[in-house]
Amino acid sequence: MANFNSFDLNLLRVLDALLKEGSTVRAGERIGLSQPAVSAALRRLRDAFGDELFFRRGQGLQPTEYARSLELPLRETLQQIETILSGPDDFDPRASTLRFRISGSDFFAEMLMPRLADRLSDVAPSMTVHLVDLVPDSYVDTLERYEVDLALIPKMDFPDWVDAQQVFSSPFSVIARKGHPRLERAAVGPGETIPIDLFCDLGHVLFSPEGNTRAMGDAALDKVGRSRRVVMTMPVFSGVYRAVAGSDLIALLPSQLAAHVAPSAGLEVYEPPIDIPTATIFMIWHRRFSTSPPHRWLRNEIENLLATFDIRGRPG
Repeated sequence: MANFNSFDLNLLRVLDALLKEGSTVRAGERIGLSQPAVSAALRRLRDAFGDELFFRRGQGLQPTEYARSLELPLRETLQQIETILSGPDDFDPRASTLRFRISGSDFFAEMLMPRLADRLSDVAPSMTVHLVDLVPDSYVDTLERYEVDLALIPKMDFPDWVDAQQVFSSPFSVIARKGHPRLERAAVGPGETIPIDLFCDLGHVLFSPEGNTRAMGDAALDKVGRSRRVVMTMPVFSGVYRAVAGSDLIALLPSQLAAHVAPSAGLEVYEPPIDIPTATIFMIWHRRFSTSPPHRWLRNEIENLLATFDIRGRPG
């Protein structure tokens, strides 16, 4: 390794970009350098680290095992440097060109992102926010691997390196298509409670990114000695309510989302016949970002927006 006093720390930005992009051209575009400048920086990096770092594979660059081992500590180091240089309060959202990645279900595509887009257009017009799918069974791990900045997920046991904040809670409603024949024959009107025998006999669509066939509704039915027929699972809520709108199936949906989509999707909303525990949603992030001014600003914006449709409110 070259003497630290003579090492250009800007080379670390080049290395980070190469690890992200796997291309000298795209890495240069990411950090505002020409392709020849990135290639020259790569030569200096190879000399400094005493490792090839990348080798050509097809049209791209493949990192060596050593380069891969540097990826996470390098990004954490660069984030720490950025935080140090930004100062504790030196953040102007109007001038920010930062990008943030939020992991969450398409519930948030419907209920959060339009409001966030309107808010950012007013106060942070050059900021970019990506909503990305939840990764089944890896909700928390994506934070550790720097794949997302925030995740919006139900309450669970979080590791000690995660900071978490409850942002809203939601009861559940039942959705069915307008003119559902069995509900009409049973004289169950919108807003009324579906009898438990009918609720259990009808086929259900279940939201599950992992493809599970049991959820909170099934646990609630277990307590009263009943069960339902889950005949389909969907990885997205939009798939759930569209399947219901086009069939005689029914589904449990967060009440806010059910009320929001019912008019345009041709659905009616009903009450379930059992007491289903309220779903509690947390915003979580890696503790390395807890004091980052931009990160803290975005968390506050999201918290305020989600509070506007927190039906039952958060505990005081």
